[in-house]
Amino acid sequence: MSEKYDYDLIVIGSGPGGQKAAIQAVKLGKRVAVVDMNPRVGGVCLHNGTIPSKSFREAILHLTGYRERFHYGKAYRVKQHITMQDLTARCEGIVRDIEQTMRSQMQRNHVDIIEGYGSFIDNHHIKVRKNNKEEVFSTEFVCIATGTRPWHPPKFDFDGDVILDSNSILEMKELPRSLCVVGGGVIGSEYGSMFAALGIRVTIVEARESILGFVDKELIDSLQYKLREQKVAIITNDKVVRCSKAPDGRAVTYLESGKRIVTEKLLVSAGRVGNVERLDLQNIGLEADQRGRIKVNDHYQTDVENVYAVGDIIGFPALASTALEQGRRAACHAFGLYDRGAELPLPFGIYTVPEIGMVGKTEKELSEAKVPYETGIARFSEIERGKIIGEDSGVLKILFHRGTLQLLGVHIIGENATELVHIGQTVMGFQGGIDYLVQSIFNYPTLSQAYRTAALDGLNKVIATEGLPDEDPYMDLVAEELN
Repeated sequence: MSEKYDYDLIVIGSGPGGQKAAIQAVKLGKRVAVVDMNPRVGGVCLHNGTIPSKSFREAILHLTGYRERFHYGKAYRVKQHITMQDLTARCEGIVRDIEQTMRSQMQRNHVDIIEGYGSFIDNHHIKVRKNNKEEVFSTEFVCIATGTRPWHPPKFDFDGDVILDSNSILEMKELPRSLCVVGGGVIGSEYGSMFAALGIRVTIVEARESILGFVDKELIDSLQYKLREQKVAIITNDKVVRCSKAPDGRAVTYLESGKRIVTEKLLVSAGRVGNVERLDLQNIGLEADQRGRIKVNDHYQTDVENVYAVGDIIGFPALASTALEQGRRAACHAFGLYDRGAELPLPFGIYTVPEIGMVGKTEKELSEAKVPYETGIARFSEIERGKIIGEDSGVLKILFHRGTLQLLGVHIIGENATELVHIGQTVMGFQGGIDYLVQSIFNYPTLSQAYRTAALDGLNKVIATEGLPDEDPYMDLVAEELN
């Protein structure tokens, strides 16, 4: 370390991206400090986002007996009268344990943890404020990993009690009998399906033509079918113009079409905005966009050479999984460690009920690109493991090139979809084809067998059409006539 700096790297924010940047830097022998306003490390991901919501989901699936209803009937419950405390108690214990693990790892690796708000004096000096105390630290490099918070649109009267965002939804004292969810994106669809599994009357409102519009249409159709089985109302192509709290304490949501939705609680999931206000970015000549996102290059450098940014603060894909790798790569680049950084296919996991896993291209994308593709389908209800666990609606679909058999996309809905997708990701990573899946031996009985079933389904389609021309032989004649 250069003696003119207190630290080689100061990381502002202790979420997944910040933590991995810090750990990678100390593994390279650098002196590192992590600055965070929260006395508990872990960032939004651990305390308000990914971990609490997924723990909440697991508590719901267990206590409602959701996974066992195929065998024991729709009325089956582990606990008849589930309370909010039953669900959040599990979350609190999990968050506490993970926080201690993360803190222990940083302390063991001699990362200094500094509590307070970090801001730039210049690109080599960070001011940390806690209450009325201020300290200034010098550093060679800085990594911004401050994360995001829920965006509060205008004309939405948030009160943290009836009209809620994705941070305050888990702070409810009691479960409502009805819930309106504004926004059919990932967070809105996840929470909407979770509360529906509890038997709560849920309405999801999405301004676009479909919830989760980036997901394969066949999977969305399956998800919507399962949601409607649980009496979920899904309203699309309609925009929320205002919502407020009625005199009787209920939430009223007004739609552009003139519809009015009255529910006990309202969850607004309208996107997120970066936590940049306290950073004083103007002191180093940086400016965030209107949603608080910071522009970076392929190495996660901002326009200021020694300042990096990782995680949700830089925008898409805004996933904890990608933030982990972004933080590691940023530290490697800052300290000159060669990192190949191969561009591997990015998996997505959506923790709706049922969950969704996807990697690679969708049918829509391949059709628009005019790629000659074929599909292979496996239904969990036809897989022995699916029968054993009562998974009657899961589907695994593979997309592959008709000529080369190269795997182009995998789309899964059902139990363990977010885990199963990684098999497809690995095959795509080495540019493998469905012939690899056909020849692979999977443990029996497992849901992983669905890959081989789907691959055989796709291969049989190719064999059945072998010898036929890839292109329509009459297209040339049609083109000549048109000319």
